[in-house]
Order: sequence, then C-alpha cells, then structure tokens
Amino acid sequence: MFLRSVSAFSLPTSHGDCLISPIKGFSVSPSSGLRLRSSSSAVSFSGRKPRSGLRVSASSETESLQLTGVVFQPFEEIKKVDLDIPIAPHLSLARQRYSDECEAAINEQINVEYNVSYVYHSLYAYFDRDNIALKGLAKFFKESSEEEREHAEELMEYQNIRGGRVKLHSIIMPPSEFEHAEKGDALYAMELALSLEKLTNEKLLSLHNVAERNNDAQMADFIESEFLYEQVEAIKKISEYVAQLRMVGKGHGVWHFDQMLLHNGDAA
Repeated sequence: MFLRSVSAFSLPTSHGDCLISPIKGFSVSPSSGLRLRSSSSAVSFSGRKPRSGLRVSASSETESLQLTGVVFQPFEEIKKVDLDIPIAPHLSLARQRYSDECEAAINEQINVEYNVSYVYHSLYAYFDRDNIALKGLAKFFKESSEEEREHAEELMEYQNIRGGRVKLHSIIMPPSEFEHAEKGDALYAMELALSLEKLTNEKLLSLHNVAERNNDAQMADFIESEFLYEQVEAIKKISEYVAQLRMVGKGHGVWHFDQMLLHNGDAA
C-alpha cells in the first residue's frame, strides 16, 4: 500500500453529511459517532456504528521508513548513553569500547619492551669494552635495544590514541657481565637474546588474548599488524645466529662472526 501526504481529509457519516478536517487539529461533530486522535507519531480514528465500523491507524515511524527508505537516523542513534561525550576534564574524550583490562595489559607490555631493551643495552655496553672489542655484537645489541624501545613508544602512542593512561612500571636492573666458561660470551649472549625474544612473543600473544576476550577488534588488529609477524622474524634470525655460533666455537670463529655482523649487518 502506498500513501501520499494530504493537508485535509473527508469522511461520510451515518447521517449522510461529510466531515472535512485538516491533518492537525481535527474538528468533528459529536453526533457523527466518530472518535479521532491526533499525535506526532500516530493517527487513529474509529466509528461507533455497530458491526460495520471504521478503524484507521497509521504509525509515522513505520510509514516513513516505507516511504523514504531511511534506516539510519544519526540524531536518534547518538542519544545512546555509551555515545555521550564526557564533561569531566580528567576523562578522555576519545575513549570508546576500551576496557580497563586492555588498558592495563598495554601498560604491562610497555614494561616488557623496556625491560628487554635495558638488557640489550647492557649487552651493547659489555661487547663495546676495550678488552672485549666485539664491535659487531655491540652494534647488533645496540640496534636491538633501540628497536625494543621503539616498540614501547609505539604502545604508548596507541594507549593515548584509545584514551588510556600510560603508567610506567619499574625496570629490573640487568646484569653487566656475560662471560660463560663453557659457551663463551658471544654464544651465551645470543642464546639469552633468543630466550628474551620468545618471552616477548609469549607476552604479545597474551596481550592479543586480552583483546579478544574483551571483543576489542581494533586492539587485536593493532597487535597482529604491528608486532606478531615481526616477532617471529626476529626469533628466526636470532635462532640462525645461535646455530652459527655453536658451529664456530670460541676464539677466531667468534671474531669472524663478529666482523660479518659489523660490516654486513648480518652474519648469515
């Protein structure tokens, strides 16, 4: 059924006369036996004639959808409570569907990245000593430290984007000596780095699980696109370094490995 807008309507009564009324403000004689109601959302009227009466009703909301095809009403949708804009100055204006658990998990991962960066920085300082003088390993661990710090800063930036609050936790003091009588310092340090990369990967997977548990698709996508693949690449590269250092042993083989890191940026 199709309706068209009119400014007035007429109805025959049981007495043969005709009622004419505008859409707003109906006027009907009581003798007609009709009752009419007018509101902004619906119109209904009925006759009292026994058995064969007249009943008409129309909902403006339903009919407007049929007539215009409009299914999205933004000014009605934004009235939802979860879309209210905070007034308090200490609350984030950008925060939306970002749980406290996700916020806390991001802060924990920031701490993980800074701790790993701190260990790598200590390894850089160790191999840069004048009596160790493995410049290639020093360069590798300095770059690794900077990369982990960049990861921490990237997580801090994301925390601010989502309307969270960055809270920096304490960092454990790393060791300063990495000598190992059996393995040598180079192999021992690289195995330590491999363990740290695997630990970081576990922490990232746990962070991803927190996002999924809270139905936070945006956070899950951020972890997947920015961290997970890069992390398994790092694990693969350091695994190869460990394998090569195990083959060359200590002494001249380590120096040759170090020179390849220094000049080529890659031992393999």
